[in-house]
Amino acid sequence: MIYDTFFARAMSRPLFDLLLKGLWETVVMTGVSGLLSLVIGLPLALILVTTDRGGIYQNLVVNRALGWVVNALRSVPFIILLVAVIPLTRLIVGSAIGIAAAIVPLTIAAAPYFARVAEVSLREVDRALIDAARAMGATRPAILREVLVPEALPGIVSGFTVTLVTLIGASAMAGAVGAGGLGDIAIRYGYQRFETAVMVAVVVILIVMVAGMQWAGDRLARAIDHR
Repeated sequence: MIYDTFFARAMSRPLFDLLLKGLWETVVMTGVSGLLSLVIGLPLALILVTTDRGGIYQNLVVNRALGWVVNALRSVPFIILLVAVIPLTRLIVGSAIGIAAAIVPLTIAAAPYFARVAEVSLREVDRALIDAARAMGATRPAILREVLVPEALPGIVSGFTVTLVTLIGASAMAGAVGAGGLGDIAIRYGYQRFETAVMVAVVVILIVMVAGMQWAGDRLARAIDHR
């Protein structure tokens, strides 16, 4: 009887519609904040690498200052950051709740994280390739465009995949403050209303999302690496 009730609730139309809406909101939050973290984080990583000692744009003052900012943002737990940036969120999107509001702290958290991940891949590029490009008269922008980024691209893709997976978890956590998505559904229905079917369904969907995203990212990184 218990299992029949659980199965009936899990397969009910209202729950299906609710989960579908939550899935879409999670995809939007993850996708938009992931794209913004890529647009912001990759330039940050390039600046950190190229302004370091021996870099093609060496500037230790800029490097140390930017490194401090990135480290400071990465040190703040996401749930605290989520609350701390509420005034900024209201200023940007006009509200502190909803998926649009969640994108702001998600981006602030993910951009420095991805910057450090991408920085590792950029630093692994063979220095001899850069020296050879400079010896052939390549300009510094050309070195960035033709040598540094292409050589580090497989690692950057892998790092971006990890960032997206992290964002899925963070978006679920954002549900604690009314951000919407699967996390909000899990808290309001699965936890507060003790609806086990909802909680199980959310967990299964998140596992499938993470596994699918990781698989796609790994395949893309391998394809780029073997090109």
